[in-house]
Amino acid sequence: MTVQLLDGSFSARDAGSLLTALFEVKIKYHETQILADSSEEQIKMRENRIKDLQNELKKTITYLQGQNGPVQLKSDIEVD
Repeated sequence: MTVQLLDGSFSARDAGSLLTALFEVKIKYHETQILADSSEEQIKMRENRIKDLQNELKKTITYLQGQNGPVQLKSDIEVD
């Protein structure tokens, strides 16, 4: 099953706001899971994933700041 999450044209500012919100939800999910995990290995994996997400968000925002016109956002989620 495929769920279409994003498919449209946005101003760079709106795209940044939308993507920031999405990244923040995923980061918050991992933070919550860290509190529930007892395995040090799982905690380290989640901490690394949070850092990766933060870095990706920073790169994305920097890219969007360089855009003058609308940007296209497309995202599908595959549910198996």
